[in-house]
Amino acid sequence: MPLDPDVRAYLSTLADGPDLGALSLAELRAAVEGITASCAPAPEVAEVRDLSADTAAGPVPVRLYHPAPGTVLPMVLYFHGGGWMSGSIGHMDPVCRKLAREAEAVVLNVGYRLAPEHPFPAALDDARAVTAWAAAHARGLGGDAGRLVVAGDSAGANLATVVAMLARRDGGPGIAHQLLVCPALDPRMDTPSYRRLADGYVCTRRTMELCWRTYLDRPHGPLDDAPALAAPALAPARDLEGLPPATVLTMEYDPLCDEGEEYAARLAVAGVPVAVHRCPGVIHSALHLDGVAPATAQVRARAVAALRSAFGAAPSVPTA
Repeated sequence: MPLDPDVRAYLSTLADGPDLGALSLAELRAAVEGITASCAPAPEVAEVRDLSADTAAGPVPVRLYHPAPGTVLPMVLYFHGGGWMSGSIGHMDPVCRKLAREAEAVVLNVGYRLAPEHPFPAALDDARAVTAWAAAHARGLGGDAGRLVVAGDSAGANLATVVAMLARRDGGPGIAHQLLVCPALDPRMDTPSYRRLADGYVCTRRTMELCWRTYLDRPHGPLDDAPALAAPALAPARDLEGLPPATVLTMEYDPLCDEGEEYAARLAVAGVPVAVHRCPGVIHSALHLDGVAPATAQVRARAVAALRSAFGAAPSVPTA
C-alpha cells in the first residue's frame, strides 16, 4: 500500500538532514535518542525499577516494568534497536511501558553494551547473561520463568533470536517465544527490499553497512562470512531446528523487510511454528512513531497480540 501520509509528513521533516550513516558516533546516538520524542506519551506503570543484573562481564543495567505488583506475570526480555551502536534504556522506555501495560507482562528493558567501544560479542554476551539472570530471579522480579519471551527490534531482534539459539543449544533457560520486530539479520544487504529502499526512509543501506561494520569490528572487507552468532541469516539450517515459536514483524518501507521474511520462511522449513506479518505503509522505526503517525500503532498492537497469544490463557498467579 502507499506510504502512510503521516509517515510521509514525518519523513519530509527529515529530508534536509544528513544520512544517519554520515553522522559522527555522538551525533548518531543523539539522533536515535531523539526519536523518543516521536512516541505518544508513555503511560504510567504501577512499578518501575532500575536494577543491575550481575554477570560475568560485570553489571548490566535493566529497567523493570510491572503493571500489577503482587502478581506473577509472564516476562519479556526486551533488547532495544539502534544498530548495536546506539539506543538505550531511555530510548526504549515509552515502548516498554506500553508493552507492559497492554500485554500484561513484566518487561525487562536491557541496557546492553554498545559498539564500537564493545564490539561483537559483547552485546550478545550481555543479552545471554541477562536472560539467564532473569530466569533465575524470576520470582523476585514478579515474573513467571515458564512464560519467558525474548523480544527486540532491529539489532535487538538480532540479539533476541541468537539468545534463543544459544538457549536451545545449551539446554536453557527455557524460552517460550521469540518476538522479532524488523530484525537485522543479514550483513550481505543484497535483498530486493535493500535495492528498492536503500535511501529515503531513515534506515538506509549506508547506515546499516556502518552498523554491521561497527558491530563486527570489520571496517573493511567482505561481510558475507560473518559468524552466524552475529548474523542469524547465515546460520545453517540445523541451528534453526527446535527453536521456540516466533513472531516476525516486518515493515513495508524498510530495507530490512525481505531478510526478516526470508528468515521466517527458514524457521518454518526447520519446523519452527512462526507467524510473519508485514505492517503496511510504515518504515523501519515505526514502533517509535505513534506520536506523529498514529497508524504506526499497528506495529505495537501486533506485538502485543503475539505476546498475549504466546502467554496463553494461564492466569496470573498471586504472590501471597
